[in-house]
Amino acid sequence: MGVLTGYSVVDLSILVQGPQASSMLHDLGADVVKVELPEVGDLGRWLTVAVDDDRSPYVEANNRGKRSVALDLRTQGGKRALFKLVEKADVLIHNFVPGTAEEWGINYDDFLEINPQLVYAAGSTFGPEGPNSRREGADMVGQAEGGIVSVTGHDDGHPTIVGSVISDHLGAQNMITGILAALLHRERTGEGQRIDVSLVGSAIYAQSSEMTYTMLSGKAPGRPNNNHPILRGLVHRCHTSDGYIYLLGVQEHLWNDFARCIGREDLIDDKRFATLVLEPHNMETLRDILDEIFPTRTTDEWEERMRTWGQRYGRVKTYDEVVTDETNLANGYVVEVDHPEYGAISVVGNPIRLSATPTETAVVAPALGQHTEEVLLEAGFTWEDIEQLRADGAY
Repeated sequence: MGVLTGYSVVDLSILVQGPQASSMLHDLGADVVKVELPEVGDLGRWLTVAVDDDRSPYVEANNRGKRSVALDLRTQGGKRALFKLVEKADVLIHNFVPGTAEEWGINYDDFLEINPQLVYAAGSTFGPEGPNSRREGADMVGQAEGGIVSVTGHDDGHPTIVGSVISDHLGAQNMITGILAALLHRERTGEGQRIDVSLVGSAIYAQSSEMTYTMLSGKAPGRPNNNHPILRGLVHRCHTSDGYIYLLGVQEHLWNDFARCIGREDLIDDKRFATLVLEPHNMETLRDILDEIFPTRTTDEWEERMRTWGQRYGRVKTYDEVVTDETNLANGYVVEVDHPEYGAISVVGNPIRLSATPTETAVVAPALGQHTEEVLLEAGFTWEDIEQLRADGAY
């Protein structure tokens, strides 16, 4: 029994923001019905591992455990079927360009008449208001227009996106928060409501400290150049003989042990460095020292020394290393499962641990339209009704 067992979600969204949000709701116990366009489906189905491998990482990552219903929502039959699904649903999710649902005749007011308790979550790139609201976009647009790209990279190079669909993920997490808050409000009042979450807004919120720096100082923090642009402690990427380690600041009470760790006892109690906040010229001096020392040992050797001396650090791991890391496996961040089609595989697990109502990571993503008849029958349609929907071009 998950905390959302008994709740039902109708998911009209595609790719990442909406699907990842509903995937989390599924892991928390909700029944999620994914509505997709017949013969096309979620656009993520077309982003495959390779030309000769039609498995989709986007679908497998964000749609496990859901049931797929194929409906063309542009048709009268498709809309009729969707309205029937929404009658008893708790949550509806979509990430259409603002205005699209209204043009199709499936807007919030229509659903509100059918189900006043519905929690209606709309995702977008720019938000529902303003001159950019009707622009199409996706994760990289959210990164670019939300400021992330401008502060990523090096001063001597071009700005760059983050190497994952981070604004989609941020948008999904904010959507989840909004949905759970709206469900709590509904428990108290019986009233549903609309939620709007955008990729740009989520990217801005994720950088609230750095954005506030800009608003207080009147200047942008700039690119990190392997460090953090507004922190004045020792945040530094150290190149070992075979990899990289990041240092995350050395607090005053840890400095002398840090000096011992790097084999520079002559720096013990050195007032230039034995402080969390460093003067810029002292910071550069210390970084030069570290850039000479760290290449003399392997990453494993430095990790052992860092642990011995109780220092804060992060080993820069590749994806291959992350998904096989012993700690990640122990915590369920990566889960080994038996897939009925692919055999033994690893999947990304749910990062939330709940003691009383644990999350459950599903294994299988549905085929397009796999559960159409099943879900429609559950919603109250007869076989004759379903045949009429098919004749009407609904699926």
